[in-house]
Amino acid sequence: MTHASLSLLLAAALAGTLLLSCALTALVVPLARRIGWLDRPGAHKSHTAAVPYGGGVAIFLAAWVPLLAVVLLLKVVSAGELSQLLGDGFRPYLGGLQQRSGQALVILLGGAILHALGIVDDVRPLAAVPKLLVILGVSLLVTLYGRLLVGLMWGTTISTILTVAWFVIIINAFNFLDNMDGLSAGVAWICLLFFGVCGLMAGQVFVPALAAVFAGAILGFWFFNFPPARLFMGDAGSLVVGYMLAVVSVMTTYYQSGAGAPPYALAMPLVVLAIPLYDFLTVVTIRIAEGRNPMRGDQRHFSHRLVDRGLSRRQAVLTIYLATATTGLAATLLPDADLRQTVTVAVIVFMVLSIVAILESPLRKNA
Repeated sequence: MTHASLSLLLAAALAGTLLLSCALTALVVPLARRIGWLDRPGAHKSHTAAVPYGGGVAIFLAAWVPLLAVVLLLKVVSAGELSQLLGDGFRPYLGGLQQRSGQALVILLGGAILHALGIVDDVRPLAAVPKLLVILGVSLLVTLYGRLLVGLMWGTTISTILTVAWFVIIINAFNFLDNMDGLSAGVAWICLLFFGVCGLMAGQVFVPALAAVFAGAILGFWFFNFPPARLFMGDAGSLVVGYMLAVVSVMTTYYQSGAGAPPYALAMPLVVLAIPLYDFLTVVTIRIAEGRNPMRGDQRHFSHRLVDRGLSRRQAVLTIYLATATTGLAATLLPDADLRQTVTVAVIVFMVLSIVAILESPLRKNA
């Protein structure tokens, strides 16, 4: 199979998942209203009218149902039979995909647990500690049994700690980012597209396929969530979306132990996810500095701070999209990058974050 035909296949997977997600989301909106599954105004929330939940269910089903179907197909049908069905062009990829089917089942299980946790939290809000413990448990599950590990050149123990910490941070980062219409979903599909491109450039197949399916599922919901939102994803969606990004970012790397590539190629996920990480770190820092629980929601996020400086909510969301796309585009420069080129990418990311910090800095009062 040529690179062009593989790219077309991935585009078809994205489009198919997108259409499925759109259909499911359209069904969820009236159903959520009918059963009274609504996010009502109050506390730190900024919307003034009740908005239905359920977007997370559409995202989850649109991604998990086709992925589970493919994994089960790979489990029960031989590579030879599949190559006859799909064509000889698929034969080089089928063996590797079948080897990853067990790993894929663990990944799907982890996401299902987080989705169930999110539904419970959307119906009856949970305390931060129980939620964090479940997220930690899922992170350990996919790290130990799904064999999703980064930094293996530093040993299994350090690699496990780093990977679990990464999962917990990214899942919470996108949960935090779900604070304004269209924000978390929009940033997520932008990041997933760049992870898919980076995976293709690194010669991977499984990771771009996952990224395409995840991006399509989120994008179908995003059309209904772009401001003004017609429904929310809730924690049932934001936890799964963060999990999607954590999985794909761990699996997408230009560094292979023993392959002679420099270890600073591991910085690629940090570059793609620079904006969500910036929001997470700054809001946690602000809450801790003010003596508040860092896990308790408020309106001190990056997006809110931009609105406080005079941007409309839509302008704030679009600004964050553009900043995310800029760092994602910089990440595509990393394949085969030497130290000088990697430093150049790091400087680009630093400058983008500096511009963001200037934009959201307190307005200067006239004397």
